[in-house]
Amino acid sequence: MDIGILIQVVFWGLYAGCIYILLATGLNLIFGVMKIVNFAHGEFLMLGAYITFIFVALTGFNPYVLLFATMPVLIVTGIIVERLCFRPILGTGKLNEIFVSLGLIYIFQNVVALIWTDEWRIIPSPFVDVTVSLGSLEMPLDYLIIIFLTIAILSGLYVFLRKTHLGKAIRATSQNRKGAMLMGINVERMDMISFGIGTGLAAGAGTLWAVSGQVFNPYIGSIPAIKAFAIVILGGLGSIPGAIIGGLLYGIVENMATFTLGGAWKDAISFVLLIIVLIFRPTGLFGEEGE
Repeated sequence: MDIGILIQVVFWGLYAGCIYILLATGLNLIFGVMKIVNFAHGEFLMLGAYITFIFVALTGFNPYVLLFATMPVLIVTGIIVERLCFRPILGTGKLNEIFVSLGLIYIFQNVVALIWTDEWRIIPSPFVDVTVSLGSLEMPLDYLIIIFLTIAILSGLYVFLRKTHLGKAIRATSQNRKGAMLMGINVERMDMISFGIGTGLAAGAGTLWAVSGQVFNPYIGSIPAIKAFAIVILGGLGSIPGAIIGGLLYGIVENMATFTLGGAWKDAISFVLLIIVLIFRPTGLFGEEGE
């Protein structure tokens, strides 16, 4: 295999991995704090793509700039969903959480299809024909922007969780919920904020995924959600560093499999990686948060 082609395939994997990282990090943040299983997480990716599509149609602004308008909208949406749907059933059993999240999948899909129909849509990137030369390699500028924005968003999340009082309260709730309550932390407020941030990250993933040239309709959230759960398990439940490393590994392995074995193996090889890791490290690469 030509080394230049190999590097390019790995680079494509990094770009795909960045989108998976945002989706899985949001899912891991929610699980780490609330310990709930939300199978509807992929629908927030879909909603993020649609909200950005609407903003682009209304304003004509650069979709990468509108990303920072879409994420707050989905943060508020996530807070509303947490308070109305997950707050009443928190602690009542995983089966209730699963059925609520499955119900949300169909609700979101049908509402979006009712409003915007189920036809395929795309968000045109202003840089669709622009490439950047890196030595002998020609890389799409969109991919470089997506990698840069992912790093920027994750850096902001790191600073928030590590340096702010609110972020430290979220981490304390994640590590020991009862202990956080005894220390005067409003854990229900931490649940609400964590769920909102998690859905905002999913919206960011949806926007970047759509702007990168992917077509979307109301039913595209399920497969990314399954992959996000695989990445969460791969990296370790509740571990944000695990979600980052797992997302990068997943993206690279997925693209290498597509290039070498064909598109039919794209998803299968990635789950083979997951199975191998779990055989030798059942708690994931980084273990569960607090392990």
